[in-house]
Amino acid sequence: MALPLKITVLAAFMLLGACRSDPISFHTLVPAQPGSGRSGSEIAIEGITVPPQVDRAQIVIRQGNSGLAILETEWWGATLADELRTALVDQLSSASGQQKLSVRVDVQRFDSIPGQYGLIDVKWRLRPLGAADSALLTCRSVLQTPSGPSIDELVAAQQNNVKRLAAQISQAASGSRGCPPAS
Repeated sequence: MALPLKITVLAAFMLLGACRSDPISFHTLVPAQPGSGRSGSEIAIEGITVPPQVDRAQIVIRQGNSGLAILETEWWGATLADELRTALVDQLSSASGQQKLSVRVDVQRFDSIPGQYGLIDVKWRLRPLGAADSALLTCRSVLQTPSGPSIDELVAAQQNNVKRLAAQISQAASGSRGCPPAS
């Protein structure tokens, strides 16, 4: 009687082992090296919006001309909107001025294509805290960085895009009138 029980227990463990899924990898838009620090103008983030198709914890990549794939084992550390907020807070700084500013970020597109590029298309609005909309500066940044085929390389490309976006916002906040030129 003990032998059939041992075989049953062994078979159960083998079945459970076969059902094991791949481990989940977590990624962040905050680079390993901290941002350039916060000096000068203080830039508060009013809000961030992201297209609902990509605003999730799982990384979403484009496939072909019209497809999207939700990667079940490759996740952001939080939803994409929260990852963007954390990365921008880390990166935003301005070299001059003591003015308190706020920025609103509206992501129009967040495309990730392994082996090709990471792209972020953002409309953003910068204004002095408490100022009327007449003091508003509205800009658009379309940033694209080449990417290798791995998800790690794709995340690094998107980290670079966020870093460049923060640099453009900081440049506008430093007192230069108008939107930064497209880079």
